[in-house]
Amino acid sequence: MTKDIPEIFSGTVEVDETYVGGQWKNKRKTIRDKGTKRGRGTKKQPVFGILCRNGTVWAEVVDDVEADTLQPLISQKVSTGSVVCSDTWKAYTGIAARGYVHRLVNHGERQYSDGKGNHINGLEGFWGYLKRKLASKGGIRKERLHLFLGEYVWRYNHRTSPEKIKMRKIIQLLEQFRC
Repeated sequence: MTKDIPEIFSGTVEVDETYVGGQWKNKRKTIRDKGTKRGRGTKKQPVFGILCRNGTVWAEVVDDVEADTLQPLISQKVSTGSVVCSDTWKAYTGIAARGYVHRLVNHGERQYSDGKGNHINGLEGFWGYLKRKLASKGGIRKERLHLFLGEYVWRYNHRTSPEKIKMRKIIQLLEQFRC
């Protein structure tokens, strides 16, 4: 399923990161006693994603959310000249120098759209979808997160397809990667 994603995105794309892990109230007491924080700097697993405005998404588990990690991923997955919408996280600074048109929304000032079509609400919607689906599993192991992520990216990208088409596509993928 992870192979059934476009190689390159173009046009207007949204980039963002999120953190996936259990709820704080469900953590062991020994972990809660150590303390942690929400958002960047948390002990949860970071996930980076790109959404093309045609509704296609790509996401990957990353080690960290620094510029050295995220900007090469953007360069690999987004064609130069595309419009890249992001929040004001410092890792996205310098995207314009790589040949992209960079549009920002400042979530810190409760700005979620600039009124000109620049927002990352589509990708935020995917993060909500992903977290709801993962929560319904009742917890998964960190080493298997990439498998669940690949499945839910595929499901999201094919959400408007009829069930028959999805089943046919899964069978084709299985035949393609048969050992």
